[in-house]
Amino acid sequence: MNRIVLATRKSPLALAQAELAAARLRAAFPGAGCELLRVVTTGDRKLEWSLEKQGGKGLFTAELEQALLRGGADVAVHSAKDLPSEPAGGLAIAGYLPREDPRDVLVVRAGLEAPRIIATSSPRRRLQIALRYPESSFVEIRGNVDTRLKKVASGAAEATVLAAAGLKRLGIAGWPDLEFRPIPVDEMVPAVGQAAIAFECRAEKEALFAAVLDGPTGRQLAVERALQLRLGGGCQLAFAAHVAGDAVHVFHEKTGRRCVPLEPGDGERPGDAADRILRELGLSA
Repeated sequence: MNRIVLATRKSPLALAQAELAAARLRAAFPGAGCELLRVVTTGDRKLEWSLEKQGGKGLFTAELEQALLRGGADVAVHSAKDLPSEPAGGLAIAGYLPREDPRDVLVVRAGLEAPRIIATSSPRRRLQIALRYPESSFVEIRGNVDTRLKKVASGAAEATVLAAAGLKRLGIAGWPDLEFRPIPVDEMVPAVGQAAIAFECRAEKEALFAAVLDGPTGRQLAVERALQLRLGGGCQLAFAAHVAGDAVHVFHEKTGRRCVPLEPGDGERPGDAADRILRELGLSA
């Protein structure tokens, strides 16, 4: 393979993740040149849209998938949490880079113990953070990480919630007048796929790319994404699942936070695992 074209969004975080993906492919395919194809997605253009109301799954991936189907790109690089439950016809998720820190981070104006106005567009984050700060109210927020930090620092809200992995990949360890407070996964269950970088490709290239990606992360996300598929989860549903060790942490608006043990082999039989877990939680159809 002499040339690999990676389709990516244009945001600073997306480009940072695409460079990590390119580094992995250069190491796996010595001599291959990696080029980035920068794509503007519907979610990037429609900053005035509410992800909760419009539906977020696919808004940040469809144009990248179209580049694959047209043959303009070999790999699409996604934040795994943005992926729809199933890829478009003719495409496959080949795998993932090793997962980063999956936690959410409460970013709060310095000196505030309990923020009263929290900016987040995620029902998952809103319902879980409300358990910690029941007196708080919520406003929506859109934009890249830098924009969100500037908005909170300027007083548009007293706090927001961001992914630890994104902050790390951007090299952001702090911000003037703001405090970063990581939240343990048993207090704020991360989104399905959070902190993982996904490689999507045409189905006939799946085995080629899968061989150079991270097996443990792939098995974790297989279970998380099977749960999401069974529930039809999108940006409108307050649902989260995160595999850690031999258990899966789950949050659902009907059950709250739960932790369910996994069984050996669940990563190889994610559909069966999802059915068992949902029965235990009382969420099966």
